[in-house]
Amino acid sequence: MLIIKRIFILATIVVLLATLVVSGFGLYFYRWLHSPVIVDEAVVVVVPRGESFVGITRTLLEKGIIDDGVLFRLFGRFSRLDRALKAGEYRVPVGMTHGDLAKLLASGVGIQHAVTLIEGRTLQENLKQLQSSQLALTGNSERQTAINQLLTLDADSPEGLFFADTYHYEWGNTDVDVLRRAHDRLMQVLNEEWTQRMPDLPYNNAYEALILASMIERETAVPEERPIIAGVFVRRLRLGMRLQSDPTVIYGMGDRYNGSIRRSDLKRETDWNTYTREGLPKTPISLVGREAIRAALNPAEGKALYFVAKGDGTHAFNNTLADHNRAVHKYQRNRISNYRSTPLKN
Repeated sequence: MLIIKRIFILATIVVLLATLVVSGFGLYFYRWLHSPVIVDEAVVVVVPRGESFVGITRTLLEKGIIDDGVLFRLFGRFSRLDRALKAGEYRVPVGMTHGDLAKLLASGVGIQHAVTLIEGRTLQENLKQLQSSQLALTGNSERQTAINQLLTLDADSPEGLFFADTYHYEWGNTDVDVLRRAHDRLMQVLNEEWTQRMPDLPYNNAYEALILASMIERETAVPEERPIIAGVFVRRLRLGMRLQSDPTVIYGMGDRYNGSIRRSDLKRETDWNTYTREGLPKTPISLVGREAIRAALNPAEGKALYFVAKGDGTHAFNNTLADHNRAVHKYQRNRISNYRSTPLKN
């Protein structure tokens, strides 16, 4: 009986000690889990594709962000967050707890970056914009192949077939990912605006309207002028007049353009020179936004057949060649000292 009593007492002591140890460890673990990680300022952690929870724990230790890899892995296993780890780029702020850090790495809510494709600029100019971003760039040949696969219009060139807008992306996205979204967005907007177009426009299809929209985009940066310029171009198309748009000449000149157009450039035949060829140029000459597309499909009524830049970012519109020539003499041959092609911003 005495032996049984001693065994009972010993077992009780063991249980109490074990309970104390477990409770003590639990309390320590709880406090550690809710304690802040070791950063004096926000840091960025990248989780590569295919990375394991053990691997990212090692990275966090090496960077000095956490101080106990065993506890971090233990929490990951018991919470099952080790099975939910998602590749991405994550910002770890000052004061974030160890538990919240593990949850962040499994959330997939990474850092958002933004890149803007600018209307009125060519595809090549916008590709340079992508190259200056934090996108994981693809190779030139791979990019060109991907661009060609994206195109669903019967077009000779990818020029203009990407919607000018701001696109958000995360770590691991490529320039082709952005271009794919920009192309899909362009097709969506173009189809939406095409269904709301004015009747009897001189276009055979939406692609031709896109070409004219790109010319409008290059001609003016003043929103209220877009439908007016569209009206001039549409009337000239209906009358069989050449469009005589300087931006189309510039586009056809390519690398030869150095900031000025000579008379010989206006006479040089290219697929885009609307001084020498009838109708629209071969392809768009820039990326466009919705307003330029809408203007091309809903041109303003009027009689003007000519316009000339005034030097303050706006244009003078005239109905007759005589009035146009006088405007050219006034605004172009006697240019103001602070001549500019875009208006001043407030």
